[in-house]
Amino acid sequence: MRTKIKKKIRFSLHSHCGELGGVEVQCLLPNEFAQVIGPFVFIEHFLSFRQSPNGIQKGIVDKRSNPLRGIAKLTYILAGEVEHLDSIGNHVKLGSGGVHWTNSGKGIVDKEIVRPELRSTNPDISVVRFWVNLPSYRKSGEPDYFSLLSNEIPKKDLDGIAGWIKIISGEYGNAIAKIPCYSNEFLYHVHLEAEQKFSITTGHTIECAAFLPSDDAVLNDLEIQAGKLVVFTTHGDIIEIKNRSETSIDIILFGGLPYNEPIVSDGFFVMNTPHEITQAYNDYYDGKYGHINPD
Repeated sequence: MRTKIKKKIRFSLHSHCGELGGVEVQCLLPNEFAQVIGPFVFIEHFLSFRQSPNGIQKGIVDKRSNPLRGIAKLTYILAGEVEHLDSIGNHVKLGSGGVHWTNSGKGIVDKEIVRPELRSTNPDISVVRFWVNLPSYRKSGEPDYFSLLSNEIPKKDLDGIAGWIKIISGEYGNAIAKIPCYSNEFLYHVHLEAEQKFSITTGHTIECAAFLPSDDAVLNDLEIQAGKLVVFTTHGDIIEIKNRSETSIDIILFGGLPYNEPIVSDGFFVMNTPHEITQAYNDYYDGKYGHINPD
């Protein structure tokens, strides 16, 4: 039997942060070293909310609506509150631990407003957005949306007192996420207690990455600083996470099968040919994606 080995780290990257509405936005993917990871084509992280001096909330992110086509968007709220509106009639607010999932299909307009939780003792937010490329046969489907509260996401305790893992997308052991998967993708939130470790085995064909939103960690024997995206090679089987600190840490693990069709993107239109991009714009300007109804 072949001995399983740890995956090599292809690169680690601390992405440049911009500012939008008083909130720092970290653009993780695409970057200078990778355009996609499995079916994941865009990833961004909202962090470090700053309150106004008089304690009133300032800063609302993404007040503009955005047309989407050919992708699914997953918004995971580690801390804070995100309000979702779209052109098929959904209007949902979710707090920490919740997930907004939007399948844009043949076209939808959506808007997500990122706000902090109403707690003066915790002025920070942490929200990660993932855009997942749909297979070509899914790009012409009807748009869809659903939300999950924190307690609706499958969660498994790790061995002993090591921590827990939330299965946001994909499956782990006998736990299967409610989010649909089209490219064997997975998205896990791993919470690791002080001085504990956790390892997971993945297939050779799966592209894998990790994101450390707020904590340092040791990944396959390499010290990684908070805020970094880590991308592994497909060679090897095991991803091992060690927590050498005296407090608990959180890590996002994700990946999936490589997308084996052409990718042509323009904004949040992700299609397979330039002609399909042109058609996506034509359909949007013709009003076929609908409109978000004002409150």
